Amino acid sequence: MASFSVFLTLLTFFSLFLFSSAKPLVFRLTHSFSRTQFNSTHNLLKSTSARSSTRLHNHRHPHRQVSLPLTPGSDYTLSFSLGSQTISLYMDTGSDVVWLPCHPFDCILCEGKYNPTFIPNPGPINLTTAKPVTCKSRACSAVHSSLPSSDICAIAKCPLEDIEISDCKKYTCPPFYYAYGDGSFIAKLYSDELSIPMSSPNLILKDFTFGCAHSALGEPIGVAGFGRGTLSLPAQLANNKPEIGNYFSYCLVSHSFDTTKVHRPSPLILGRYSVDEKVKIYDDYAYTPMLENPKHRYFYCVGLEGVSIGKIKIPAPASLRRVDGRGNGGMVVDSGTTFTMLPLRFYETVVTEFDRRVGPVYKRASRVEERTGLSPCYYLDKGSSNVPQLLLHFAGNSSLVMPKRNYFYEFFDDGKVKRKVGCVMLMNGGDEEESGPAGILGNYFQQGFEVVYDLEKKRVGFARRKCASMWDNLNQH
Repeated sequence: MASFSVFLTLLTFFSLFLFSSAKPLVFRLTHSFSRTQFNSTHNLLKSTSARSSTRLHNHRHPHRQVSLPLTPGSDYTLSFSLGSQTISLYMDTGSDVVWLPCHPFDCILCEGKYNPTFIPNPGPINLTTAKPVTCKSRACSAVHSSLPSSDICAIAKCPLEDIEISDCKKYTCPPFYYAYGDGSFIAKLYSDELSIPMSSPNLILKDFTFGCAHSALGEPIGVAGFGRGTLSLPAQLANNKPEIGNYFSYCLVSHSFDTTKVHRPSPLILGRYSVDEKVKIYDDYAYTPMLENPKHRYFYCVGLEGVSIGKIKIPAPASLRRVDGRGNGGMVVDSGTTFTMLPLRFYETVVTEFDRRVGPVYKRASRVEERTGLSPCYYLDKGSSNVPQLLLHFAGNSSLVMPKRNYFYEFFDDGKVKRKVGCVMLMNGGDEEESGPAGILGNYFQQGFEVVYDLEKKRVGFARRKCASMWDNLNQH
């Protein structure tokens, strides 16, 4: 009952905001990681780099068991108030399901991870109005996409004669398994019709579908999936308000891996907006087309044409520029992965060029590389003025000049002698011949940009912003 109330509160907030004015919905994104689990920046970087690698592996092999470490990375959460309690959901463009932990909830290997302050009470569904999703529903087919509906209903123990005449409406959708890069869960689907009081008539939101999980592995919070699947939050909103659900953006405030620092909120905006009633909607984005992926349909895939280090442009391999007929290739824009990952040979070419430029100036910090999982790293005894500029070149003739802090992280090594070091924030994504996406554009590279997902025109846009100021401006109106 309480879990359903959370969604009622959430969707009431959504609906009252969306339909009572022409303004977009603005959410607060909070940057989060466990501040008690890590006693050093090195440990946090090491766990986050391992998590990013595992997440890419799982994007490529979504039906395999996840190889953990179970450690939180640099994630962004949505928080909602329910009376005196709060529930937080990870915002994730790399997945397409909304789910919550439901009581009784067993989270395996979650020690030391962030624990939600609110775990829903037994029975998240109000049985007088809400209902489990049936095995014949589109939502059930979507969440069990690898199985035909007849097989799904057989698993749900629908009798053969009912399967033959497609009459399995009273048989509920079987539980589904879902894996991320750092954990997994088993959940059941529920839906309900929400009536939002308005002048006349009342606004009806029909069949909002979400997962209720009683067991999870390394996932104690829950996720608001923003991918391209039919069960994602934007897709379900689009059924009621297309101009909201078909267009959203976020602007991630730049952060460090300093576990003692409190970070400013980042805005998540559903729908188009203008900063001021007299100012036109922003249209200064560098757009690149979304690539259709026949196998991983919920990914936001784009084509990366190349990377420039200083004035040297390095062409990307074909695997990064396009997606083939088997769903392999392309770069996934993923808010749920921290580091940007490139296929092995291209990664080596990029960092070799970087090292050619800075290696003669800075001493290599091999010890730091071993402790963080990042490479190359350098001792910055002479400052960092010689670090070259990095540009990303996307399909559609759009290029992004990356701020240095996005691709070169500077911090102090806590060895016997405290020295400033800097590490390239790129990771080796493995053999490009592997199935699935060839690379990932992680959230650390996305900081300081407003990233727009225009689902109507099937494109992703990027524009430099002062994200903290953007949050303040949007909340003044």
